[in-house]
Amino acid sequence: MYPAALLPAGQRFIVSSTSESVSTDDQHHAQLLRADLILLGVTLLAAVSWMFSKEALNEFPPLLFMACRFSAAGLLLAIPGRRALAALQAHEWRASALVGLFFGAAMSFWIMGLFNAHTLGEGAFITSLAVVLVPFISWLLFRERPAKSIWIALPLAIGGLALLSLRHGFTPDPGQLFFFAAALLLSLTFILNGRAAARISALALSAIQLVLVGVVSFTLSAMFEDWPDTFTPTMWLWLILSVTVGTAARFLLQTYAQGLASPSHAAVIMVLEPVWTAIIAAFWFTERMETAQILGCTLILLALLANRWSAISRWLKR
Repeated sequence: MYPAALLPAGQRFIVSSTSESVSTDDQHHAQLLRADLILLGVTLLAAVSWMFSKEALNEFPPLLFMACRFSAAGLLLAIPGRRALAALQAHEWRASALVGLFFGAAMSFWIMGLFNAHTLGEGAFITSLAVVLVPFISWLLFRERPAKSIWIALPLAIGGLALLSLRHGFTPDPGQLFFFAAALLLSLTFILNGRAAARISALALSAIQLVLVGVVSFTLSAMFEDWPDTFTPTMWLWLILSVTVGTAARFLLQTYAQGLASPSHAAVIMVLEPVWTAIIAAFWFTERMETAQILGCTLILLALLANRWSAISRWLKR
C-alpha cells in the first residue's frame, strides 16, 4: 500500500459509511486549501532553485547541468516509486512520457535563458508568463472553462508582471527569447501535468518526467556542448542541492498538488515564484528592488487574493 499523499487524486477521498458527515463542498474547499499551501511551499523551493542553478552555471555547461540534475532527481524518486512505476498501465506511461518530453524541451530553453540572463528577476518574471497563458491554452485545447475569478486575477497578474519585467522596455535579447520560449512550453506542460496527476501516482509521474528531462538535455548537450574533464567540489555542491531540494522535492510536491486543483487555479498560486526569486536574488546577488518591482509584487499578491476571494469570504463569515 502507498501512503495517502502518494496515491492518485481520485483514490484519496473515499469516505466510509462510518465517517463523520462532511459535505462535498467542504471537502472540495479543504482540498483546494491543501493544494494552495503545498504550492506556496513549491514556489519557495523553486525560487531557491534559481539561485542554485545560477551558481552552478559558473562552472557547468548549461545543458549538461540540467541533464545531470534532472536525471539524478528522477532516479532518486524512482527508488521509492518502483512499485508505483511497475503498476502503471501503458496509457499512463504514455501520458507521463508526453509530460516529460514537453518539460524537457521547456527546461532546455529555460537553462539557456538563465545562462544568458543579465538579472534573475527579469528572467523569473518572463518565465512566469506561463501561468498567464495556462487558462487560455487550457480553454483552447481542452475547452476547460476558467472560473470567473480568473478574469479578475489574470489582469492583475499581467499588470504585475509588466511592472516587474518590462519596466525598462522590452527589447529582446537571447536570454529573454529563451525564457519566453520556455514560458510557452511550460504553460502546456503545466496543463498536461495537472491532468495526468489527477489519475497517476505523483511519485511515478514525477520520476518519469524528470528522467525524460534528463534524456532530452543529455541529447542536446552531447550535440552542442563541450563537457568538462572533471567535476570540482563546488560543482558537486550545487548539483547535489539542485537535485535534492530544487528538483526532486519541488516537483514531487508540485505534481501532487496539481492533482488536487485545476490547472488555472494552481497557475495563479505559482505566480509567487518570481516574487520569491526577486527577493532572494536581492540578498544573494545584491540585485536591487526598484519601486516598479515592489508595485509589481503587490499586484501579483492582489491577483492571488482575487483568485481565492470566495474561500476567504467564507472563512471571514465563520
